[in-house]
Amino acid sequence: MDNSVEKTRMKFKQDSLSGAVEETSVDWRGRICKSKHGGMAAAVFVLGLQAFEMMGIAAVGNNLITYVFNDMHFPLSKSANIVTNFVGTVFLLSLLGGFLSDSYLGSFWTMLIFGFVELSGFILLSVQAHLPQLRPPRCDMVSDGVDCVEAKGYKALIFFLALYLVALGSGCLKPNIISHGADQFKKEDPKQSKKLSTYFNVAYFAFCIGELIALTVLVWVQTHSGMDVGFGVSAAAMAVGLICLISGSFSYRNKPPKGSIFTPFAQVFVAAITKRKQICPSNAQMLHGCHNNVSSHVPATSTDASNLLHTEKFRFLDKACIRVQDGSEASESTWRLCTVAQVEQVKILISVIPIFSCTIIFNTILAQLQTFSVQQGSAMNTRITKSFKIPPASLQSIPYIMLIFVVPLYETAFVPFARRITGKDSGITPLQRVGVGLFIATFSMVSAAVIERKRRTSALDYQETLSIFWIAPQFLIFGLSEMFTAVGLIEFFYKQSLEGMQSFLTAMTYCSYSFGFYLSSLLVSLVNKITSSSSSGGWLSDNDLNKDKLDLFYWLLAVLSLINFFNYLFWSKWYSYNPSLSHDHSLGQDIESQNFNSSKRVGPENTIS
Repeated sequence: MDNSVEKTRMKFKQDSLSGAVEETSVDWRGRICKSKHGGMAAAVFVLGLQAFEMMGIAAVGNNLITYVFNDMHFPLSKSANIVTNFVGTVFLLSLLGGFLSDSYLGSFWTMLIFGFVELSGFILLSVQAHLPQLRPPRCDMVSDGVDCVEAKGYKALIFFLALYLVALGSGCLKPNIISHGADQFKKEDPKQSKKLSTYFNVAYFAFCIGELIALTVLVWVQTHSGMDVGFGVSAAAMAVGLICLISGSFSYRNKPPKGSIFTPFAQVFVAAITKRKQICPSNAQMLHGCHNNVSSHVPATSTDASNLLHTEKFRFLDKACIRVQDGSEASESTWRLCTVAQVEQVKILISVIPIFSCTIIFNTILAQLQTFSVQQGSAMNTRITKSFKIPPASLQSIPYIMLIFVVPLYETAFVPFARRITGKDSGITPLQRVGVGLFIATFSMVSAAVIERKRRTSALDYQETLSIFWIAPQFLIFGLSEMFTAVGLIEFFYKQSLEGMQSFLTAMTYCSYSFGFYLSSLLVSLVNKITSSSSSGGWLSDNDLNKDKLDLFYWLLAVLSLINFFNYLFWSKWYSYNPSLSHDHSLGQDIESQNFNSSKRVGPENTIS
């Protein structure tokens, strides 16, 4: 089988050098895929992993602050930072998963290996939560916090080892779940392109189902049966997800790894710096490997990296494509002379960074809903009936209950309606979808600030405890904004990716989550330091929310979110798509026509021999 894979890989390399642009995929034996492979039937198995993995990790992450605070006895602000650092690490490690997948392992094997790593972390967490000798002595952190013993030594070591095994496994899984599912569809096929847009919505629906079950059933189990049983159920869910992944092995379309994705990027920068004193030619046809002419016949929707069309942005990088020696192309090394396609790949990566950066504040808001908002709910009346209390962490399930109805409605009603108006496969562009979500997110923090002020006033001035459902609007508003931003961002990054870098660019979506959670930890520390004085602590320095100023912190985030939205408007207007990666097929035809017409205007004096 190894010989078959190697032969196939060599064939792909020869096709790339000869200018072939057909999308390449192999089956589980390394043979060229047939029509029976891929499609939604294969993607369903990946969606199964998506739902069950999310079920396991969400049950741990969304209620982790309760375990860290009540069982491991870390102070509230430190507990919040432990949670945000854990979630941030999960998403930061997605870059590692994307790199390993695109460069060496392929998405299937990356998911399989790191799926078992995540499973081992869940099991270790369950064992520690079950054995009293691996945890500090029982203590009430609210009433006897000063006397409680914080987890240290081997107890803290076991906890963080288990936690970051989960982070490593989940982080490396996440970008590959999305990209491997999307790889089951041919982006060049107009019918498959519409199904690809549908897949992203269905993947988010699977995500919502996993979150909903985690935040209701699994959190209820953690609250009533103990964290050890809850972590054990997360392990069981992860095991079922891996079974789903393995069950679809025979039907997958697999993209072979292309080798290190960073080497071509490094070559561009080295060549551009080496030739920094060269002057870029006014005619792009003079650049090495330029395809912007009629004879190249490059489809406007090709995902082959060797067929990217030249664009005018970041012209200084074009110097890497200037020939400084006469004679054959081999007279200069690949570290001194690069193709236009290589340079355009780097341009794409640089161009998406501002879009990526604008979603960091959005994910900082998400961090508050998984930390301080859970503690906010703990200080409220959680009783629904005389015999039933809702776990505070389960309040996060409210938006997902809404979304399991809204997401299908969005796909079946809004997208076809918008498609008739805009002519785009996805109804509105991914960038427009992200913008809508960023705008809505601001109002989540406005709602949170107003309700927290009311809650604290009622508790201190009137000795009344508000119902936990008062904080439901902040979760609902953010859930709606996440449906737009999260799906739009994943679709944007995947559609801007080339063969050999789908998983890595998809990982940048999750890296935004990482930076958002790290920024949350930084903001909490900075706010405490700036607002503290000799006579009183900072806004978030006490273990008692009635003594803190959480509402002011929420207002700060609302202002930052609004500023971030206007920043996003600027960068989204600045961003321009590479014509080769325009997956809207009506637009692709227009681009091909424009390329043909512009190439006809190139006279003999402008052509390259």
